[in-house]
Amino acid sequence: MNLENLENKWIKDFSAPMIIAGPCSAESESQMLQTAKRIKESGAEIPIFRAGIWKPRTKPNGFEGVGEIGLNWLKKVKDEYGFKTATEVANAHHVEAALNTDVDILWIGARSTVNPFTVQEIANALQGTEKIVLVKNPVNPDLALWIGALERLLGQNIQNLGAIHRGFSTYQKTKYRNNPNWQIALDFKSQFPNIPLLIDPSHICGNRYGLASITQEALNLGYEGAIIESHENPDVAWSDAAQQITPEVLAELISDLKIRNNVFEGFDEVVSRHRTLISDLDFQIIDLLSQRMKISEKIGVLKKENDVSVFQPERWKEIKEYTTTKASEIGMSQEFIEKIFKSIHEESIEVQNKIMIRI
Repeated sequence: MNLENLENKWIKDFSAPMIIAGPCSAESESQMLQTAKRIKESGAEIPIFRAGIWKPRTKPNGFEGVGEIGLNWLKKVKDEYGFKTATEVANAHHVEAALNTDVDILWIGARSTVNPFTVQEIANALQGTEKIVLVKNPVNPDLALWIGALERLLGQNIQNLGAIHRGFSTYQKTKYRNNPNWQIALDFKSQFPNIPLLIDPSHICGNRYGLASITQEALNLGYEGAIIESHENPDVAWSDAAQQITPEVLAELISDLKIRNNVFEGFDEVVSRHRTLISDLDFQIIDLLSQRMKISEKIGVLKKENDVSVFQPERWKEIKEYTTTKASEIGMSQEFIEKIFKSIHEESIEVQNKIMIRI
């Protein structure tokens, strides 16, 4: 069996969208029970209550989770309020402890996904389990690592698998804590449409204000659900306070979500015509890019003959200015246009570099 033909029938046991919610970290028994109680009373339709028991931190001496005692609080939430439970595991010891307290869903965090040795240790510890195991994307934008983690789990006959899109770390300053890089997640979904994909808006946003829009955007793209951090008193949370919301806000967010159909009904012919036009325009764009690169080659030859460096900062500045100005004039996103022309310019540089090293 491979990932492509994995059935993943487990997702059918949950209503759409499947929501996992609860505090970033378990802090005390009362905090866990109070959060669960308010989620229940708020009417938020969540089947699964989450809490971090072990918290990987970037630097030492910070709060790294309460440890195994928190699993007992998680079990008490399950017993008293009927939620299924979920937590992150990062090594074999975590797996053993979580299974011993009957945690229903385990997930592998982004920092673990990036390390194949860690994933293999977890997979070995989970061998043959019927528990649901979710894998967050690695911190860096590497689709192969994400897929590889799932393959390691499947290799240990773990078949109830799913994935979580939590965004990717970046050095660039953006409005997100972790840049969504939607295309990577969509490439994953295109390759494995049978593997349920959840969005983690809390870690993408890094704050509580963009959660609804990111979650809805994911549902628009066909995601099966979301994992959202909710705390009885977010402002005093011991970890990631800024991105957690109260149970009441959570209930409102969930009630406002809209599920989109995966198929066209009644207007498929119209969509087909539009797509034909888009395809025609795409072919024209490719032809124009080919012509542009041929001109870049000619410029590259002139630079080589005259011992001129390939990269000309003033030229790149000029391109940025006239493309973003044009974007503004016609009402397009300047950020989007700059991103496109940055890629085009980088390819032009690559074309000219090859000419420079040509004997």
